[in-house]
Amino acid sequence: MNTPLTVSVISPERVLFSGSARAVVAPAFDGEVGILAMHAPLMTVLGRGILRVETAEGERRFTVDGGFLQVVDDSVRVVTERAQEMGVPAA
Repeated sequence: MNTPLTVSVISPERVLFSGSARAVVAPAFDGEVGILAMHAPLMTVLGRGILRVETAEGERRFTVDGGFLQVVDDSVRVVTERAQEMGVPAA
């Protein structure tokens, strides 16, 4: 059974992404962390790098710099100090 994750990517300016995903790969402060459905609860500090969110429509990529990631009950919340979706011009 492939239960989707509920994912939110939030910066101080706006919500960059809110929706379902199959997987999330994030740049933690000490290396990458991968999140799939049924992941144990987790809280980690983010570093600088690429956040990848695998949706049914394809992969969405965001540059992030600092913040934190929380996983609880198939819900992933990324709150970052700075973020921009790759391939999307800055507003």
